[in-house]
Amino acid sequence: MSWEAILVLVAGSYGAKLFGTVVLARVGGTDGAVDGRLAWFPAMVALIPPALFAALIAVQTLDHGGTLRLDARVVGVAAGAVAVWRKLPFVVVVLLAMAVTAAIRWQT
Repeated sequence: MSWEAILVLVAGSYGAKLFGTVVLARVGGTDGAVDGRLAWFPAMVALIPPALFAALIAVQTLDHGGTLRLDARVVGVAAGAVAVWRKLPFVVVVLLAMAVTAAIRWQT
């Protein structure tokens, strides 16, 4: 995925968030509920940030000048993913991913 595609996705995400905030607030009832035709939209908007974050991680981890590269960063990201799965605090996730990546680079 190129940086241009990521920028387009970021702009689309921001536009969807803005649409959800401005437009759906007007069509929703007084309790903030959205009618049946647009009920899917808040759930979709909630999934956009994790999808963008996953795309950024994939690009930064796997892309090396347009080619696929599997190195210590992949193992570090995998360790971080396991930490997220185990619902560890964010600081621990980052530190664990960094430590695993550094340990593998140090050994090679």
